[in-house]
Amino acid sequence: MAASIRNAVPEDAETILRFITELAIYEKAEHEVEATVERLQASLFGPDAITRAIVCEVDGIPAGFAIWFYNYSTWQARKGLYLEDLYVTPEYRGSGAGKLLLKHLARTAVAEGCGRFEWSVLDWNEPAIRVYEAIGAEPMSEWKRYRLAGAALKAFAEN
Repeated sequence: MAASIRNAVPEDAETILRFITELAIYEKAEHEVEATVERLQASLFGPDAITRAIVCEVDGIPAGFAIWFYNYSTWQARKGLYLEDLYVTPEYRGSGAGKLLLKHLARTAVAEGCGRFEWSVLDWNEPAIRVYEAIGAEPMSEWKRYRLAGAALKAFAEN
C-alpha cells in the first residue's frame, strides 16, 4: 500500500465534503454540517482563503484529509499551526494514513517556524486520543474551550 500526502486542489472539494460529512456522522453531529462544495471551494481555495487542506491518498485513492490554518501565540510571539479537522475513512484506519497526515503537518509547522501544533478532540474519541498520545501529544486539561455560534453569536453581536 503506497500512501502519499498532497495539497488539496479545488477539484477535491466534493471529496472533502464527503469526508467532512463522514466525520460529522462519526461525531454524531451530521445535522451541523452547513458546508457545500461551493463554500469549500471559496473558503479553501478562494482569494481570501486563510485555511489549507491536504489529502492523503492510498494507491491513488483519497483515504483522508486534514484542514488547518495558522493561529498566533502572544506568549511566544510566533504563529502556530491549528489543525481544524483530520479524518481517515474507515477502510483506511489503522493503515498509518492518520499518522502520515499528522507528520506532514508537524513538518509543515517546523518548516514554517511555528511554535505550536495544536488541535482539539472530543473527550469520548478514545481511538484518536490513543493515537495522539502515542505520538507524544499532551492534552491541555487546564484549558476549557468556549464557542459563540448561530443565534447566540448573532444576539451577542447585536446587543
